[in-house]
Amino acid sequence: MIKQKEYARRRTQLMEMTGVESVIILRAATQKFRNNDVGYPYRQDSDFLYLSGFSEPEAMMVLLPAKKGGHSIMFCRERDPTREMWDGVTSGSEGAVEDYGFDEAFPITEMNERLPDLLHGRERIFYDLGKDPEFDQLLIGWMNEFRAKTRKKFLAPDEVIALNHSLHEMRLFKSRPEITAMRKSARIAAQAHKRAMQVCEPGMNEADIHAELLNIFTRNHCEASYIPIVGGGANACVLHYISNRDELHDGDLLLIDAGAEYDGYASDITRTFPVNGKFSGPQKDLYEVVLAAQLEAIDTVREGNPWEQVHEAAVRIATEGMIELGILKGGLEEALEEEHFKNYYVHNTGHWLGLDVHDVGEYEIDGHSRVLEKGMVFTVEPGIYIPPAAKAVDKIWRGMGIRIEDDVVVTREEADILTFDVCKNIDQIEALMAS
Repeated sequence: MIKQKEYARRRTQLMEMTGVESVIILRAATQKFRNNDVGYPYRQDSDFLYLSGFSEPEAMMVLLPAKKGGHSIMFCRERDPTREMWDGVTSGSEGAVEDYGFDEAFPITEMNERLPDLLHGRERIFYDLGKDPEFDQLLIGWMNEFRAKTRKKFLAPDEVIALNHSLHEMRLFKSRPEITAMRKSARIAAQAHKRAMQVCEPGMNEADIHAELLNIFTRNHCEASYIPIVGGGANACVLHYISNRDELHDGDLLLIDAGAEYDGYASDITRTFPVNGKFSGPQKDLYEVVLAAQLEAIDTVREGNPWEQVHEAAVRIATEGMIELGILKGGLEEALEEEHFKNYYVHNTGHWLGLDVHDVGEYEIDGHSRVLEKGMVFTVEPGIYIPPAAKAVDKIWRGMGIRIEDDVVVTREEADILTFDVCKNIDQIEALMAS
């Protein structure tokens, strides 16, 4: 678990970045309802979670930078025995101070009364407009009132600055406690993928495999970090396939893209394997191309290398392999320059990973690819997808979708692969499925 002092350190760092003339405001995520009064499972806003560890709705954080550190305030629901009988125990303002390390805490019902006074003496507000339209209007109303005051020496903020740039730059670089949490998330997700390989057989349904994944996540006190993709046969060519309800057929491949969320941090793993436990000749040939592309890409994950180099390395190997198999025509350099590979290699080779599966952070700076730095975490996931309707290729490839995805940490030397303990070599996969 991320400790209280880690969250306090993050708040202090953010306050130092914004300056003493500022006030920082973050709102908790609102509760979403599936239908009528049936709610979706609550998930805290990732920025709010990053700075507090506080996972309850109806809350607001106010940070007041100072020359030395700063002052942190939480507005949250007060404890209510009647409500707790229905919804469970809450922290209350006392818990926000004792358990989460805030300097002060007040009931959320006092927000309208107290917040305008907290804005006095500050020149600017760091807050992300658009997430909570109702509060946006309230804040803008207060600022208009401030502008209307004519008293001398009345100092109040007259601009709102998006918080996401400074905060998301912080979130891009993972601390040791964060990487520890992500390593555990990856280990649990790997266990689920291995379980799927062990139980899979022809005649099962995609839903059966989906259930096995969720069983492992739940038993390890995690939840899915996104809706798992369990795509058998041609369903693997649908990149965001989540129906997970078709029968698994002998001779088909099964693509599983699934990750666990532990302490708010996500893992993201994809493996592709034969439903019957044995790769056919064409399946093996195309799989080896994707695996070679992934291994080459991972080998480029080094501090100081450009982010785009990871993608370029994977694309070159994948394109070369598709030409050798007759899936693409012509020479390698022509296929790369004219992007012929995009017919079947349709997405980037990875994305940042953290509190969000597609985590925050810039991929380019001043129009140039970002340079990899120690502590960045991202996925490496080349994939080749040949839909059933791809008449330009031999029918032996049609309906085949293969992706292999691992989570890696940038270090000073070779990449730290968080998801190393779920097999991806053909011999290892077939041996595990046979066991």
